[in-house]
Amino acid sequence: MGLSRRAYARHRGVAESAVRKAIATGRITLEKDGTIDPVKADRQWEAQTDPVKRHMSGKPVPRAAIKAVDDTLREAGTAAPGGPAAYMRARAAREMIGAQTAKVKLAKMKGKLVDRAKATALVFDLARRERDAWMNWPPRVAADMAAELGVDAHLMEQVLEHHLRRHLAELAEIEIELG
Repeated sequence: MGLSRRAYARHRGVAESAVRKAIATGRITLEKDGTIDPVKADRQWEAQTDPVKRHMSGKPVPRAAIKAVDDTLREAGTAAPGGPAAYMRARAAREMIGAQTAKVKLAKMKGKLVDRAKATALVFDLARRERDAWMNWPPRVAADMAAELGVDAHLMEQVLEHHLRRHLAELAEIEIELG
């Protein structure tokens, strides 16, 4: 003799309504006497339940999250794609997403996150100001330097500007990766 619906629900750790729904939709079958064989029903439950679905709400867990959990399990040498561990993998993926989301929210509240577009624009603006400041430097100092060296001021400005432009061109080739 098997278990009653209520006893099987306790065995599975789910609400009795979930067991009734599983029976109604054909995910699990009853024995001839109307009871539930827990071993057989567990196999059916696992085989007939979409592992990507959340336990109670039915909201899907992103496949990328499940892949991340699978990769982590594989790296740990405990990979178990599909089968009875599928629900646990989906649940772990959901928990991982929740933890990452909470971490980002906390960092944002603490003011530790910056908007990528704003940061990129700020760096670009700062670099442009720096370049403009350097481009204005030769005309300001060329006459003083020329007087100290006893050379033509116009020639000194041209030489300084030439070398400065070459140096700025080298600096412009540097690639900045923002994550």
